[in-house]
Amino acid sequence: MPVSPPAERLDRRRVVVIDAGHGGVDPGTHGRSGVQEKEVVLAFAKQLGDELRASGRYEVHLTRESDIFIPLRERVAIARRHKADLFISVHADALQKSSVRGMSIYTLSETSSDKEAAALARKENQSDVIAGLDLEGESPEVTGILIDLAQRETKNYSSRFARTVVDYASQKTRTLDPAHRFAGFVVLKAPDVPSVLIELGFLTNPEDEKQLTSPAWRATMAKTLSRSIDRYFGDRLAEGPN
Repeated sequence: MPVSPPAERLDRRRVVVIDAGHGGVDPGTHGRSGVQEKEVVLAFAKQLGDELRASGRYEVHLTRESDIFIPLRERVAIARRHKADLFISVHADALQKSSVRGMSIYTLSETSSDKEAAALARKENQSDVIAGLDLEGESPEVTGILIDLAQRETKNYSSRFARTVVDYASQKTRTLDPAHRFAGFVVLKAPDVPSVLIELGFLTNPEDEKQLTSPAWRATMAKTLSRSIDRYFGDRLAEGPN
């Protein structure tokens, strides 16, 4: 008699939440052509979501699938409600110096890695102010300490994934040097969800803008990120239950 397959697989589909930055009343930055960041990152988030779903290995959720505004802390709450194993926030960068180009990936740090990172964190975190919402949520001191402890392990996993993304992405597109950076983005502060913020490129750079608006480039990078996610979870699975 043939052996019956197990009723339940030992592994499970990992939950990935993809966050298209900005949206609604908050357009983000824009390129010379007038294309807005909120449009570019939503298109990419959908592409990445489709790529991951097609693999059959992941349960995928998007924080937004249309042009709507979602407060930063609500984006984090969405990831936690879905019990996400990984949270990826997608953005596009901008600088006055149009010659600067390349992808970068951020993980959480209360002290930013450089002045540009600090300025970018301030810009992104002020998105909530646009909708007139209070950014400061009060928490008991003990809760703050416990959250900090929980974040240590989460930060380690976030950094591991960021390094994997850099390894794969640098083979397919231009990246900043260093490509892995640190900042205090609100969307990276889930204490129990490894989280990264990916700046796909600079809309203020003509070459990057052309790439960011190219369906072919987005498809290539969606496949590249999908491979990075496979590698990240593959490595964690090899280490044992987690």
